[in-house]
Amino acid sequence: MRDPRLGDDIDDFCVRCKRVMNHAIVSVMNNEPAKVRCRTCHNDHDFRHEQAPPPKVDLRKAALFSEVLKKVAPGDAAAAGANAIDPELDVELDEVEAEVEPETEAEAEFEPPPVVEAAKPKAKAKGKGRKS
Repeated sequence: MRDPRLGDDIDDFCVRCKRVMNHAIVSVMNNEPAKVRCRTCHNDHDFRHEQAPPPKVDLRKAALFSEVLKKVAPGDAAAAGANAIDPELDVELDEVEAEVEPETEAEAEFEPPPVVEAAKPKAKAKGKGRKS
């Protein structure tokens, strides 16, 4: 294969289009394209060898997210037992349900008050026009 020359067509990942598109070689260093120009959006950028840039991940956000996931679904909850609420406490669900008092009749019959819509203010009357 021949060495790349200025103006040759080459496929590369465009940072503006976010796709592998046709590019024209703008500069060459050591017989390899250094800069290319997208033929779709006319953006100049470094030659990327058709590789998309790695996704930007905020390490702080990733650490916070992993902490939340550990609290929601701890990995060792299955090892502590199927009925365990918290692996540290190792309390069974049957014991917790026995401590909960049954609902009284007064609580069961309670209904919230009906929602009453507020009256809307009246629209102002338009002024009378002059009589000719």
